[in-house]
Amino acid sequence: MAKSNFEDNMENLEKIVTELEKGDLNLDESIAKFEDGIKISKECNKILEEAEKKITILLEKDGKVKEENFIAEE
Repeated sequence: MAKSNFEDNMENLEKIVTELEKGDLNLDESIAKFEDGIKISKECNKILEEAEKKITILLEKDGKVKEENFIAEE
């Protein structure tokens, strides 16, 4: 399985949620989809944690980490 990016993972997770919410799956199919969703969720969390570490490293100044609030520009 190729490593997906965050956006692809989120899209797949949304598809799984939609399928589960429809209620058309039998129990075994629902459990399998739920398991897939958990795996994708963990991968998304890992990607976000890695991004946070990179941001922390970029903000490091004089050997000390300077935490700053991130403000998204619109």
